[in-house]
Amino acid sequence: MPRPTARVLTLLELLQSGGTRTVAELADRLGVEGRTVRRYVDQLIDLDVPVESVRGRYGGYRLAPGYRLPPLMLSDDEALAVLLGLVAGRRAGLTTTERTASETASAKIRRVLPKRIARRLDTLLEALAFTDPLDDFDTPDAEVLLTIADAVRHRRPVSIRYTDRDGRRSERTLHAYGIVAHAGRWYVTGKDARIGADRILRLDRIADARTLPGSFEAPVDSDPAHRLLSAFATAEYRHEVTLRIHGTVEQIRARLPASVANLEEYAPVAGEDRATERWLRVELRAERLDWLPPVLASLDRPFVIERPDELRDLVIALADRLASHARQA
Repeated sequence: MPRPTARVLTLLELLQSGGTRTVAELADRLGVEGRTVRRYVDQLIDLDVPVESVRGRYGGYRLAPGYRLPPLMLSDDEALAVLLGLVAGRRAGLTTTERTASETASAKIRRVLPKRIARRLDTLLEALAFTDPLDDFDTPDAEVLLTIADAVRHRRPVSIRYTDRDGRRSERTLHAYGIVAHAGRWYVTGKDARIGADRILRLDRIADARTLPGSFEAPVDSDPAHRLLSAFATAEYRHEVTLRIHGTVEQIRARLPASVANLEEYAPVAGEDRATERWLRVELRAERLDWLPPVLASLDRPFVIERPDELRDLVIALADRLASHARQA
């Protein structure tokens, strides 16, 4: 059975995870009664840990905002998980403008690791390879990221200074629905309050963010990731492609994901399984068409090209080349 000291440290760990924790929740996690939780809270307060009591139906305990946590005590597995997360995040570009932060954090953790674990970690990192290149991503400012995240959570409008891809600068009031990390970049989805239209903005192009008074209601269908993928699939490109492909949704999505193409799913007739193969309409936009014939070939499903004719010519040309190569001895 854990000693009282261990339970007090566990209580501190639970409170450090953020938010308000009810007495019932804490008692259940610690395996004690409510009055024991209150005694443990008093012990933390005696140690100058600023635990606040929150009254009301959903009240409980929380740490005071702005409290600087004491040094973390990580197990070997936890330290390894944190270091691997920092390495993967840096490789994927999911960092902030203070790019050295992940490196200094890694160095601090490595310094306190037992030598045995540090050597094993070095061995892992030397053996670890990534299939994607190490790109030089444009990353957002940490303060901007945190300010917008707070605005998303509390549905507060936020004033931003934004630079678009053509270098034009503007000040906007944004009703932010959510933040999405995609392909090594950070995006925020929301409505530009001045023009009343939905927008998807790159966070690294926001120079300043300031929360404004008031609040707003997000639409029911405000799923940020879905909006982002749909926007990419319908963005303005040189070619508009329409196909009909015979297969299941899963088969088609394996080669043409939501970030690339829109898929029109027909409602199945009564008693028909959704996994049944049927003709589905696929629409996408592309700057170039030369990548599509190999994708269609890899699908290995019957398809019809509705437009453009140029794609039909490219598919025929690929088929002729494959047939020519296959005939060679």
